[in-house]
Amino acid sequence: MTAPVYLAADFGGGSGRVIAGWISGGRLETKEIHRFPNRQVRLGNHVFWDFPALFQDLMDGLRRAAAEDLPVRSIGIDTWGVDFGLIDRQGNLMGNPVCYRDSRTKGMPELFFQTCTPEQHYAESGIQVMEINTLFQLMSMQRKGSPWLAGADTLLFMPDLFAFYLTGRKAQEYCIASTSELLDAKQRTWNYPLLERLGLTRLFPAAPVMPGTRRGQLLEDIARETGLHGVEVVSVGSHDTASAVAATPFCPDTNAAFLSSGTWSLLGAEVDEPILTEEARQGGFTNEGGVGGRIRFLKNITGLWILQRLMAEWAQQGEPQQYATLLAAAAEVQTEARINPDAPEFMNPHSMERAVRSHLAERGMAVPDTKAGLARCVLQSLARTYAEAVVTLNQCLPAPIEVLHVIGGGSQNDLLNQLTANALGIPVIAGPVEATAMGNILVQAMADGRLDNLEAVRDVVRNSVELRTFVPIF
Repeated sequence: MTAPVYLAADFGGGSGRVIAGWISGGRLETKEIHRFPNRQVRLGNHVFWDFPALFQDLMDGLRRAAAEDLPVRSIGIDTWGVDFGLIDRQGNLMGNPVCYRDSRTKGMPELFFQTCTPEQHYAESGIQVMEINTLFQLMSMQRKGSPWLAGADTLLFMPDLFAFYLTGRKAQEYCIASTSELLDAKQRTWNYPLLERLGLTRLFPAAPVMPGTRRGQLLEDIARETGLHGVEVVSVGSHDTASAVAATPFCPDTNAAFLSSGTWSLLGAEVDEPILTEEARQGGFTNEGGVGGRIRFLKNITGLWILQRLMAEWAQQGEPQQYATLLAAAAEVQTEARINPDAPEFMNPHSMERAVRSHLAERGMAVPDTKAGLARCVLQSLARTYAEAVVTLNQCLPAPIEVLHVIGGGSQNDLLNQLTANALGIPVIAGPVEATAMGNILVQAMADGRLDNLEAVRDVVRNSVELRTFVPIF
């Protein structure tokens, strides 16, 4: 192989993988090098991510890439948003990062808004207020007198934490930083008055770096251990949705939106400047950083998390379900049952099935008596939630959207895609499934001078995948 190879290290909430990619004949070719589980670990009063284990899995992936004698040029890292590690002055990790599903942030937004109004804050941050956001995690640590926070020198978001231990260089990437609720949306840098008011300025010593920034070569001992020498780490759209949206094959001259469908659903549109109106705030929309200077104007919606938890629960009860069989059965079910996927009782219940059944019963709705019925309830509830979000999205944009691109793992869910097309009344285009890894790899290729701009990235995506279209059925 003569084409340079780029490695995407893609960490999701349930699993991670290292994917190799290269451009050949205008198409992106990929190969999975290593896949590994990621899990939340409850220890004492908190829920943690096992960062040392994840870093070791990353190293295993790099070693396997070297063992295949791939001409690796660079590595890009993307992860979920809002979570972070704290580093002391000697570069030591002060403790495993706490998971955003931990309960420590309960009540923090209400406490924060004792000092400013939601309208004022949104005009600065442009971010949907969610308890899980970095801002409220840090406030919780302050309130409890966290020794980790007191001794910390720098905060590094998850992708930045991996990059630091690969290169020895600290930096915070813009796309992942924009999930924190700590940026000035217009200036695209830290909201320094807010950080000063919170006493946290020291944790953010420099402005965020943009996608495409070279972070430095692998440390000597990392290169020796993995067998990858002279390989750089490059900042990509390091929030996984930023990488996925970069690989969304938007049709030119079409008003299109995206739905990054997975554990979370992120529905929105690319815009040139943040939308900071009161209408956007009340609609729960957020302005997050994208590749190529774009803004991802989107709404965070609980996605396939509920169905994923139901499936895991049934498996633990000795009644495992196959997705294909379950969804085929759900397609035949007729039920009026609807849930609110974003209701707090679905955040992290001990029993998801009990939570769904209680939610329906408390609202006087007939509770489905089969697993297929529960699955149908969840999926049609998601589709209806997407339709409601699109109504607000259209009110905030210059022109209504004409097509919705569904990307990520959820794009394989044909039933959900069809229900979404029906609910929105517009075509739904599904694919690519591997949007996050593709966006990660192609932004590295852009940083390497192999692609000129974001439009060229999307041209490669269109050449590389077969898209599927779902039209509304009324």
